Amino acid sequence: MTDDTRTAVAIFSDHEIADHLGELGELLHACVHNGASIGYVLPFSTEDGEAFWRDKVLPAVRSGSRLLLVARKGGRIAGSVQLDYDTPPNQPHRAEVRKLLVHPDFRRQGLSRLLMAELERHAGGLKRHLLTLDTRTGDAAEPLYVSLGYQTVGIIPGYCRDPFADQLDPTTIMYKAL
Repeated sequence: MTDDTRTAVAIFSDHEIADHLGELGELLHACVHNGASIGYVLPFSTEDGEAFWRDKVLPAVRSGSRLLLVARKGGRIAGSVQLDYDTPPNQPHRAEVRKLLVHPDFRRQGLSRLLMAELERHAGGLKRHLLTLDTRTGDAAEPLYVSLGYQTVGIIPGYCRDPFADQLDPTTIMYKAL
């Protein structure tokens, strides 16, 4: 008998991304429709979500410049985060955290913390000891990142369009030295 409440985090290969495009597309779709400011606005379909994974993430994973960590719970993809370490030659010590996603059905269960801990562990293994990220100012993720030790560098006003409203939102730029 297996424990369906257990959460497992694993690195997804390019083949696993291709095999799970539907589930990954649904994860992104659900997050966008729940108000996540992750680069997309409504209308946004599951097919749009699948295109993101197929056209943006899969090639970067295949080329060896990005890690995709996926959390599974109860047999479903519950969340993901990406570590982009495609940096110029003068920045071999740095990487960027991209698109921390937790499906609305799995929020408030510690998945974001688990994904970020695994991301930081893998960053260390890649000798990346400075992580950067941006998050919409005031989003629920901002205090999470602060609680994980990320420092705010500054806020850029009018950085991105709100996923629901015709307005521009600020973004907060953050970093963490591992």
